[in-house]
Amino acid sequence: MAAFFLWCILFVLCWPIALFALVIYPLVWLLTLPLRIFGIAVHGVLSLISALFFLPVRLLRGPRAI
Repeated sequence: MAAFFLWCILFVLCWPIALFALVIYPLVWLLTLPLRIFGIAVHGVLSLISALFFLPVRLLRGPRAI
């Protein structure tokens, strides 16, 4: 909602830049989509490695630590 209000203010102050931002935003979103998907995959792999690394510690603590 804040982004919309900022865009409205920009539209009032300088409408060509606001319209350019409105057109370019979907293109930037599409260009960064593969990077976000890659980041999610890397986060998942690092979480898996962390879980495997800490598994012996969790097993040695026993069931009362849950």
